[in-house]
Amino acid sequence: MKNKALKIRISERRLSKLQIYAAKADKTMTQVMEELIDSLPDANIGNSSPTNISD
Repeated sequence: MKNKALKIRISERRLSKLQIYAAKADKTMTQVMEELIDSLPDANIGNSSPTNISD
């Protein structure tokens, strides 16, 4: 698997919250984000198009 970069804009409050959480959990911010993304339900269940994600 090839790693890709993701650049996002978030508020300073949210960035600080992420940094504090990661430090307390002894994880990197990348690890925290990956775990959060992995915990999301699979959006492709019952959907034949991977780009058609409904709200």
